[in-house]
Amino acid sequence: MITKPQKRISKRGLTVWKISGALHSIIPLLLAGGAITLTIIFDWPIWIIGVALMVFAIYAYLAIMVIPTMRWKRWRYEVRENEIELQHGVFIIKRTLVPMIRVQHVDTQQGPILRKYKLATVTVSTAATVHEIPALDMDEAEELRFFISNLARVAVDDV
Repeated sequence: MITKPQKRISKRGLTVWKISGALHSIIPLLLAGGAITLTIIFDWPIWIIGVALMVFAIYAYLAIMVIPTMRWKRWRYEVRENEIELQHGVFIIKRTLVPMIRVQHVDTQQGPILRKYKLATVTVSTAATVHEIPALDMDEAEELRFFISNLARVAVDDV
């Protein structure tokens, strides 16, 4: 019986996701500012300002505090000899098995925020999809990339 994946992504990934949530909160902030401006210009009821600020506050709290924490707690992965297992999701938990024989290539990628926190994302490409293992320490991501690549090579040679 296959057990649940045990390996976790880096704790610094939580910080990166919170920063990303804060950046995504800029759009609702601009919308709330627009609603406040329109309320002042057109002399709309004052409660619209309260609703706009409340919607922004709820969105920001969820995007910065709740969702990244839940996402980090749920993210797990495991690389076995014959497969890669991924588990992720916030409200709906998704478990994916990627057969090693289907792996075509493995990459690491890094944006500016990940680079600042010395993290990288490992992407595993198959013919149909691309699977990601986000927010791994740089050294761990490089080791994992080479490890998966070697296992995929062996899996293809065995066929």
